[in-house]
Order: sequence, then C-alpha cells, then structure tokens
Amino acid sequence: MTPKEKQRLQEILTTAYNDYEKNLNARAFFKVSDHNVGEDLVQQTFMKTWIYLVKGGKIEIMKAFLYHILNNLIVDEYRKRKTISLDTIMEKGFEPKAVEPVNILNILEGKAALLLIERLPQVYKKVMRMRYIQDLSLEEISLITGLSKNTIAVQLHRGLAKLKILYSY
Repeated sequence: MTPKEKQRLQEILTTAYNDYEKNLNARAFFKVSDHNVGEDLVQQTFMKTWIYLVKGGKIEIMKAFLYHILNNLIVDEYRKRKTISLDTIMEKGFEPKAVEPVNILNILEGKAALLLIERLPQVYKKVMRMRYIQDLSLEEISLITGLSKNTIAVQLHRGLAKLKILYSY
C-alpha cells in the first residue's frame, strides 16, 4: 500500500468517524446500557472498518457498513458470559446472607423425632404436633384447644421430657 492510498483511506475513515460516531455511540448505549462498553464497541467498529479497508475491501455505503459491524459487535457482547464482581452487586444493594449448610444428620434426626411424637400419649401428641409440626404459638393452640396457655406450656414441657426418654433408646 502506497502512502498516498493510506492517506486516502485515513481521510475516508476520518470523515466517517466525524459523520457517524455520535449516532453510533447513541445506538450502542441504547443497546448495551453502558457508556463505556458502548464507546468500546464503536471504537472496535472503526478498527474493524480500518482493517477491512487496509486489506483492500470496498465499501459502497459507509453508514450501512458501520451499523452492520456495530450490530454484530453488540450481538457478540450479548452472547458473552457476564462476570459481575461482588463489590458491584453490593453497590446496587445486594446483601449476601450467611446460610448454614443443611446437615443430613439433622434432617434424619428431625424425621426420627416426628415419628417418636406419634408414640407419645394422646394428650402430649396433640399439642406437640401443633407446636412443632404446625408451628403454632401458645396463643393459637390455646384458642384451638380451649385450654389455658399455662396448661399447654406444661403439656409441651412434659411431652418434650417423654420425647427425650423415647429418643435416648
């Protein structure tokens, strides 16, 4: 490539940049919702155009060519696997919670305790199911059974004591 040809290609690309860069940036920002990424895509568009021109490619309509390249780069950007840092997510309001791993032994022991509740006398079985399986409060159990909260608390305490004895066997 002669210096004269290179100068002519630079003028073509400079003119295209001056004419279309603003609108290309607007389109890229609209599609990717990030100014920095949009600007990078527009710069890549002009780099790809320059490489195409240097290799001897002919461009009939510069505007259509630039938009075609930009649209392909936007699609490539969508297809990229996005990695987001924890700091970025936390800035947007995400708060990670510490979750304890579920221990399989706890699950099995809980199921065993449920089976043992069925072996309790009827008086204790009823309130134990309401309290620990249905997760009802003392007030709710009191309303359902018609017993006082104190009576229910005593039955729960005695039921737990019997359950501990059954569980230890």
